[in-house]
Amino acid sequence: MERYIYDTIVPRYSAHDSAHREDHALIVINQALELHDRMPGWLEAHPEADEEWKVPVDRNILIMAAACHDIGLVNGRENHHLDSGKMIRADRNLRQWFSEEQIETIAQAAEDHRASGKRPPRSIYGKIVAEADRVIDAETIIRRTVQFGLNNYPDLDRKGHIERAVAHLREKYGRGGYLKLWIPWSDNAVRLAALQDIIADDDAVYDIVTSIFDRLS
Repeated sequence: MERYIYDTIVPRYSAHDSAHREDHALIVINQALELHDRMPGWLEAHPEADEEWKVPVDRNILIMAAACHDIGLVNGRENHHLDSGKMIRADRNLRQWFSEEQIETIAQAAEDHRASGKRPPRSIYGKIVAEADRVIDAETIIRRTVQFGLNNYPDLDRKGHIERAVAHLREKYGRGGYLKLWIPWSDNAVRLAALQDIIADDDAVYDIVTSIFDRLS
């Protein structure tokens, strides 16, 4: 199964925009597995945790969901999460390793990973994949935001790209932004707070975005 993931699924990301290529898929897979491995220790330290965190998590289902979460980007960004779900359900190869119920869980996790989703993920798999997809690192997030603009808004001038990037960062990651975190044992909350400090500071955010834009353009 893992050979299929790394030899067949991950290479599909090479056709995506530069912020969502093979390295992104690998980061999400690795972060999902790290969250999976940290889960027992957190539960042991928090016996009062809600029952939703105490359900068994199948490592194979999780790694497949993480690997497939963005494959729908081949059809464009707007509905990529839904397209990922459709492509997972249509992949006959998955039936070598998973039941129909498990494939539906994988598909739903991909559908639910999107940061702008209006509802919480439907399963713990969706929550872990969504959290793993966050990659809360200031340099990485700002670089990917600039890269997305360069790939998708070719008519913008330098000033337009910088202002678009800053506006998106504030809308998604700023205090009151639409990004939601789901996993209580993740380190993302601390990293997000540090990023929000940068985003809230006009001088800091414009300096960093401008520097990254000039380096990439």
